[in-house]
Amino acid sequence: MEKVRLLVLEFAKDIHALWRYGAPFPTFLKLIGTLVLCLIVMMPLLYPLCVLVFTYFTCEGLFLRGLAQYTKFPEGFTFGVATAAHQIEGAWNVSGKSENVWDRLSHTRPWMIADGTNGDVACDSYNRYQEDVDALAHIGVDFYRFSLSWSRILPTGRVDFVNPDGIRYYNALLDALAEKNIEPLVTLFHWDLPQTLQDLGGWANPKMIDYFRDYSDLCFREFGDRIKSWITFNEPYEICEDAYGDDKKAPAIDSHGVGNYLCSDTLLKAHAESYHLYNETYRPTQNGRIQISINSIWYEPADPENAEQVALAEVANQFKFGWFAHPIFTEAGGYPTVMVENVALQSKAEGLPKPRLEQFDDYWIKRIRGTSDFLGINHYTTHLITGAGVDPIAKSPSWLKDIGAVTSLKVGTDSASEWLRVVPTGFANFLRWCKSSYNDPPIYITENGFSDRGTLLDYGRIKYFNDYLSEILNVIYDDGVNILGYTIWTLMDNFEWRAGFSERFGLYKVDITDPSLPRTPKLSVEYWKQLCATRELPQEDRFKEPAERRRV
Repeated sequence: MEKVRLLVLEFAKDIHALWRYGAPFPTFLKLIGTLVLCLIVMMPLLYPLCVLVFTYFTCEGLFLRGLAQYTKFPEGFTFGVATAAHQIEGAWNVSGKSENVWDRLSHTRPWMIADGTNGDVACDSYNRYQEDVDALAHIGVDFYRFSLSWSRILPTGRVDFVNPDGIRYYNALLDALAEKNIEPLVTLFHWDLPQTLQDLGGWANPKMIDYFRDYSDLCFREFGDRIKSWITFNEPYEICEDAYGDDKKAPAIDSHGVGNYLCSDTLLKAHAESYHLYNETYRPTQNGRIQISINSIWYEPADPENAEQVALAEVANQFKFGWFAHPIFTEAGGYPTVMVENVALQSKAEGLPKPRLEQFDDYWIKRIRGTSDFLGINHYTTHLITGAGVDPIAKSPSWLKDIGAVTSLKVGTDSASEWLRVVPTGFANFLRWCKSSYNDPPIYITENGFSDRGTLLDYGRIKYFNDYLSEILNVIYDDGVNILGYTIWTLMDNFEWRAGFSERFGLYKVDITDPSLPRTPKLSVEYWKQLCATRELPQEDRFKEPAERRRV
């Protein structure tokens, strides 16, 4: 360093001489020689710094992610827990409630439920809603997402008869939440269509647009003074593809490649009419907000360097999430172009005179576009795209065949649900994609959770939450994704549709073999209690698997 100091002093003297007296040519030569000598001596010191600066400015995002370990959530970020009426309420035929499509399926085709259970009693929340609210208050969440049972409020599905007990029950639940300062986030439709309306064709019948609008109108009028956050539909993909295009959900129509697209036409129009009704009639006095919750498995290329797989993953994501997000959240509106084109090509090959999926006309494109105050996202997992072709499990015709790609579950780690692979980085990639694809919308995560077999020391669930929440923090701070809140699925083990009670997602264990249905808190309750209190990801060893503690 002494050599460097002397060289710097010599260089400074030369500069001073040039400035004060002017300089002959030899002085310039001396100056240049001194400068070169300085650079040679300083190079070992400057080179690492240059590399670091270059790396920072060319790979800034990766550089920051490598250094940052975010744990604190932004000011105003909110946390909640979600449930759904049919999964927890029970009282399936009590006090005027009529049969819904899940009652019909589980009673007439019980073999379709993995463990033979049903929602007749479920978690008995119809009678024990106060216990649910007390559990929510114990955790310390900001809001509770629950759904209204259409068949409990309107037994015929239409507004010709309003069931007083249905109104009483939900008023009592709302009052209990208000006493604990827990905000309600209420879903109008979470899959439990009155069977009377299904007998008329259900969501494949365009008349459902009017029936859903009437039902929405009643709910806004009866409960809107206390409900400031509404969701029209939960997971429209599951409603249309799994219930009408397959037999994975009730009513299990399995009209693959046809009924699913009839359903999406009706459902998106019904959503738009409900939104406009609220926006024009109720928002001015109730000052609430209304959105839709769209679910998606996120698709990624098995080989990120394979251009075909990358392109096909984009197609799959447009078919899955874009099916319902593109009509609402893009400037162009309507179904994704690639979806319309693919279905048209397949339909022509099948000898059909018209495509099985047709684009909306100009009126409905404009009517549907922009009809959500927030983008509600339900996300659990990521799957892979391995190449072009017909997926081995695809029926003909079908939504899956229309995509034209082969999928794989060989990614991440497992859970108690075959379809749920744990891939936290996929969640981050999905959220960045939503930001860029849908003009940076404000986002609420309206469901995210992990299944196991019901263990009380649910380390796997805690790790899932911690890893997925970490990715949310990464995309908030590093990518500017506008995420405002997060919703846990779910409060307690409940009737998980065709899986029955065989797959457990709850923070509380429910023993369905005991008539008293005791709810026992799992370790994840303490994790969430601490997180909600501090707004920071818990770091204590007690929330980690013993083997993981030893590794650390």
